[in-house]
Amino acid sequence: MTRTILPLAIVAILGGCSTLPRDGPSGASINAGAAAAAREGSYALVPLTYEVTERIKMVPPQFFGTLVAASSEQAVDLIGEGDTLSVSIYDPSGGLFGGALGSAVGGVAPTLGGAQALQGLTVDRSGSVAVPFAGQVRVEGLTPPQAAAAIRRALVGKVANPQVLVGIAANASNTVNVFGDVRRPGRAPLGVSSDRILDVIAAAGGSARETDDLTISIQRGGQTYLAPMTAVTTEFNENVRLQRGDVINVQYKPRRFSTFGALNAVTQVDMPAGPMTLTGAMSKVGGLNTNTANARRVMVFRFERPEVAQALGITQPATPKGVPVVYQLDFNDAANVFAATNMQIMPEDVIYVPLAGAAEMRKFFEVVQSLTRVVYDVSVTSTLNN
Repeated sequence: MTRTILPLAIVAILGGCSTLPRDGPSGASINAGAAAAAREGSYALVPLTYEVTERIKMVPPQFFGTLVAASSEQAVDLIGEGDTLSVSIYDPSGGLFGGALGSAVGGVAPTLGGAQALQGLTVDRSGSVAVPFAGQVRVEGLTPPQAAAAIRRALVGKVANPQVLVGIAANASNTVNVFGDVRRPGRAPLGVSSDRILDVIAAAGGSARETDDLTISIQRGGQTYLAPMTAVTTEFNENVRLQRGDVINVQYKPRRFSTFGALNAVTQVDMPAGPMTLTGAMSKVGGLNTNTANARRVMVFRFERPEVAQALGITQPATPKGVPVVYQLDFNDAANVFAATNMQIMPEDVIYVPLAGAAEMRKFFEVVQSLTRVVYDVSVTSTLNN
C-alpha cells in the first residue's frame, strides 16, 4: 500500500507545483504575464537601471487636476444682504447734524462739527439700509464708494453739500465655506486683499497634515475643481481668486505604498513628506528577507504616466489609471544600488520580491515530507489493523 500511495502523492505534487503555498506570483509567472502585451490586464516588464531612473526623472512632474479654471474676477467688495455697514455723514453747514439736534438721531449720538457716525446699519432683504433724513437707500450690489454716493444723492435737498463715507463693518455676504481637514472649519470672509484660496485656508487655521497629503477642491455652480495642495503652494496660477458662495474642501488623502513577498514586512506604509526612493521604502519595512528573497528580482508595480512610458519606449496600451509597468531591479548587482537610490516611489506603488529558488524548493520538500509522513501513518495503521 505504501509503495502505491507514495509515488502517486509525489506525482500529484510535481503536477501541481503551482498550487504550493507562495507569498505571491513566481518570477516565471511574472515573465509570462509580460510576454502577452496584447492581452487585457497585461503589463510591460522593464529592467531598472540607473539610466532608466534618469530618463524617468527627465519627464516633468505633472499635477493631478488644476484649479486654474476656477479663478474668478468677480468683485468681493460688493455689499450684500445681511452685511453690516458703518456710515459717516458730514454736514459742512452744521444745520442737519449740528447743535440743533441736541440729542441722538436714530439711537446714535451726534459728534462735533456737524458729523454723524451711524454704526450697525444692516442691509435688509430688500437690499436697503435706513439712513436718517435720507430714508431707505438701496445699496445691495454696490461697492462702499458707490453706496456712499447713493446715500449722498438721497440727502440732496436736505444738506447743502454732504460728505459720506461707507465701510463694511461685518461681511456676511462675501463669504465662502471651508470644510475638511482645517483647524477652524466654517464660513470665511473674502476681502480685496484676502480673496485667494491660500488666504482662506490660512484664515481657517490651516491643516495639521503634511502638504503632500492634502487635496483642495472648489465647488461652484455644480462644478468641482480639484488640485493637490503642493500645486497650490508652488504654482502661482493655482492660488486662484475665489468668489462668494464657493465651497472649499481640504481633503486628507495619505500617500501610501504597499509591500508584499519576501520582505521583512508585508504592510502598507504611509509616505513621509517629500520624495521617497526605493532604498528608503525598502528600509521602512526592514529590507529583504535574507532567508527567502530573490534579490535578483526586486519589483515595483506601478500605473505609470503615459508620457513617462513613452520616454522609456514602452508600447503597452494605457488603462484609465495609466500604463501598467513592472520595474525589475537586480539587487545583487552593486551598480543597481545607485539605481534604487535614484528611483522615486510613487503613491499606490507595490514593491514585491518573489521567493528565491532555494526557498521554493524548501517549501516543496516540506510538502513532500508532510505527505510522506501521512502515507507512513496510513501504512502503519493498515498493518496494525490487519
